[in-house]
Amino acid sequence: MDTAGWLTLLHILVLVYWLGADLGAFLSASVLADASKPAPARMAAAGILLNVDMAPRMALIFALPTGLALANAKGWLALEPVWIAGAFLAALVWAGFAWRIHLAHGRAPIVAKADRIWRMIFALALLGIAVAGIAGVIDLALFLALKLAILGLAVGLGLAIRIVLKPFEAAIGTLARGAADEATNAVISSSIARVRMLVVCLWALLLAAAFLGIAVPV
Repeated sequence: MDTAGWLTLLHILVLVYWLGADLGAFLSASVLADASKPAPARMAAAGILLNVDMAPRMALIFALPTGLALANAKGWLALEPVWIAGAFLAALVWAGFAWRIHLAHGRAPIVAKADRIWRMIFALALLGIAVAGIAGVIDLALFLALKLAILGLAVGLGLAIRIVLKPFEAAIGTLARGAADEATNAVISSSIARVRMLVVCLWALLLAAAFLGIAVPV
């Protein structure tokens, strides 16, 4: 395989791990929301959910640099190698912050806040570039502009999911202490129910991105 072939494989794996791990997290959430299950089983499901969820988080982070590298290799973009290298370096730094937040288990509020701010800026930047490309303000193929818009929306949905799950985090802490009552179970169930629709919307966006990935000029 040539460089474009390897980059195509890498970009496909980003999508595969994003969707596949999201499904695993989705199923784990169903066990977690089941109040008939014993607390240890539900907490085990919560641990699986949090760990599996790191795969789509990494996929989101590396979607842009792998996509830029692939588009450049295919001739759809004309970027200097330094820009591609910079995109991968930035993604590695971002991934480091994401792992720091994950391993800190809520004990890195400053890092978490910085991550949220960066995600908002990143999403708005992607949407801005996408709109400029669609409007013809900048020279950008339509399918690339749409894929940037999809990634920006996906980042925005991720932020929305975090907001919806805010009460869920406190409820999980109560469940971990073995003190879950009807109110705690209701918070867990309602939070997961609200998130399901956002997750389905995210999957639809990813499928649209996959379609755009194959419905392009050869």
